[in-house]
Amino acid sequence: MRMGFGLYQEQTQKLIMTPELRLAIKILQLSTVELTELIENELVENPLLEIAESAADTVDVADAAADTQNEKSTEQELADQMEKVDIDWDQYFNDKAGSLNDFTPSYQEEPPRFENIIAEFPTLQGYLMFQLAFSPLNVEEKLVGEFFIGNIDDNGYLHCSVEEAAVKCSVPNNIAEKVLEIIQGMEPPGIGARNLEECLLIQYVQLELKNKLLKEIITNYLHEIAAGKIMKVAKKLGVQLHRVQEALDLLKLLEPKPGRIFSPADRTRYITPDVVVEKVDNEYIILVNDVSAPRLSVSDAYKNIVRGNNTDQESRKYVEEKLNSAVWLIRSIEQRREMLYKVSRCIVDYQRDFFDRGVKYLKSMNLRNVAETLDIHESTVSRATAGKYMQTPRGLFEMKFFFSSGVSNIYGTSTSAEAVKKLIKELVEAEDQYKPMSDQRIAENIQAKGVNISRRTVAKYRDEIGILPTSQRRRYKK
Repeated sequence: MRMGFGLYQEQTQKLIMTPELRLAIKILQLSTVELTELIENELVENPLLEIAESAADTVDVADAAADTQNEKSTEQELADQMEKVDIDWDQYFNDKAGSLNDFTPSYQEEPPRFENIIAEFPTLQGYLMFQLAFSPLNVEEKLVGEFFIGNIDDNGYLHCSVEEAAVKCSVPNNIAEKVLEIIQGMEPPGIGARNLEECLLIQYVQLELKNKLLKEIITNYLHEIAAGKIMKVAKKLGVQLHRVQEALDLLKLLEPKPGRIFSPADRTRYITPDVVVEKVDNEYIILVNDVSAPRLSVSDAYKNIVRGNNTDQESRKYVEEKLNSAVWLIRSIEQRREMLYKVSRCIVDYQRDFFDRGVKYLKSMNLRNVAETLDIHESTVSRATAGKYMQTPRGLFEMKFFFSSGVSNIYGTSTSAEAVKKLIKELVEAEDQYKPMSDQRIAENIQAKGVNISRRTVAKYRDEIGILPTSQRRRYKK
């Protein structure tokens, strides 16, 4: 076999990730809130873009460049659908009688709605300082109180000793003790405790529970109770099991982390749905939520720069580059809207039983089901649904909720894991509290409904939805 060096010419095709294509892929996977932020940034960076004053100012961007509809992988689909923008702007303006607003898709006009908004969420330290200002303490004692409050963490626990506060504030220990007692009497109950036991005992006193057995359990048996050793605790205390359970019912009313209601991680977060599904005359209508995002148009102020003959080449080139960038942005947004609608339509059609009858009828579904139906790549479906929410007549769900694994059934199909969890929850809620069902018995009950499920799968799903094991669910009669 002869081997040697040589020059050969061959023709190949490959996909190039241009900046415009990267932008299209990025926009596809943005949520409504993230898309709004991106549009606001583009409005700052691109002087040719502006917010349309009304829907009448917007026309489909397809007038400016051809829109193809081939769909393969994510990159290839977007590359095929969004060919390179190469427009003769001078000729276009003459043909369009100078209208530059033809590049923006039409939107349904809807006035903004405003809710009661809290400008700033109150903090735990701020709330305690407010109460300290109205406490019966003198100036010196309030300084000690400020030191204590500054050493309380987000969960409401104090991380300094009385002696340390007395030294730092140059006061006697008895004054520091007095101030700490005042702080521990503030709202929320249990604040300023140095450990869990003290936190629960403070709430025990403030809520006037008056259950001596509960006080004994808090003082000496918290670790055993946490491990589920109720029978051991009852034996040590010499009381019946039902009395221990009654005390534990009161224990559940206490808050182990009194400060977390002010924690940033626990604030109420409002979700803006990306898709809204409404039922009209037994049909489900899909609305892509693009009302909150600013409507874009191209400024007429730069029209004469492109059309004018006296414009220098540098200025003309700059304006044309910004015009092309604006077209790409608007087309990418429109492409995102169309893809989101197609995927949502497929989900609603596939999960029609869920929308009609509830979670128990949710089918097992994966990205491939949607991809094959729409003849697109699975990565496109994944990007189109990532981090997005769908508002339905059944509630607000993350779009990934509809893509869940499942277990096989006797009908040759599969039942969604969410539907199985719903069945487990219903069985546990209806069980006899004095004779709770084991995981094996739950599995047998679900199998009787035509779902092939094992005991281990039941235990796994039970843990995921926060249902306790049989021994910890059992209650004891008097």
